[in-house]
Amino acid sequence: MQSELRLRILSGIVLAAVVLAATWYGGFAFRMLAATISVLVYYEWSTITRLADSDFRGNAFGWATVAGIAGLVIFGFDELALPVLLSATVLSIVYALAVTKNGWLAGGIAYSGLTSISLAAIRGDTGEGFAAMIFIFAVVWATDILAYFVGRAIGGPKLAPPISPGKTWSGAIGGAVSAVIAGTLVHAAFFPLNGLWIPVIALVLSVCSQIGDLFESFIKRRFGVKDSSRLIPGHGGVMDRVDGLVFACFAAFLIALGDAIVSGAANAPAGVFLFGP
Repeated sequence: MQSELRLRILSGIVLAAVVLAATWYGGFAFRMLAATISVLVYYEWSTITRLADSDFRGNAFGWATVAGIAGLVIFGFDELALPVLLSATVLSIVYALAVTKNGWLAGGIAYSGLTSISLAAIRGDTGEGFAAMIFIFAVVWATDILAYFVGRAIGGPKLAPPISPGKTWSGAIGGAVSAVIAGTLVHAAFFPLNGLWIPVIALVLSVCSQIGDLFESFIKRRFGVKDSSRLIPGHGGVMDRVDGLVFACFAAFLIALGDAIVSGAANAPAGVFLFGP
């Protein structure tokens, strides 16, 4: 147990160092990180759902799509990545309805492709993008850590027992409150606090992070899998570590995209929107 704990701590430190260094440098380094995460997420998704066994051709299409989107993200063709993702997702839905009657391919393409797109869009190449990513990290990490400790300390009614028997409402609320505090403090370190926008968006992203955690738990329970993979020593798989983060990034990106479409500022960086006017 002690050796496994040491391994878990060491790999956690290495992972955190790599992620924070890429976030600091931004540009190509962060785009590579976002693309790598998305490809590994699709690998784990297709492994968990056994796509290679149940639908070889569909899985090959999924791999080609996710790899193509990752390449577009790496080289900065963001304006093409989202249309490619939308087109591939629609095609895979039609394919499922007409042929396989199985929606796991479409889900994997959407989940994996949006991972790289949303991460890259939020970080961008601006100082606001760097601050926005640190803000999201703080919100997600505070949610995870305090939800665990508050849930253990207080206990009480279960949040979603059929999906994740260990999670409680007290932990969910404690995680959300701590996320609001952490997000507000991180924002205050970069910019002056202006109204309630930051606490509200921190709360929304915390809730989305917890939904992401439950979503991955649902998939693993559905297929009888404990960890998404063994890629990370002592931690399981990539999806096990980024499930909450990517859902928070999905929410931030889609909210920013919706605002950009409504306001007509289609090229406005997502990170700039996240911190409000």
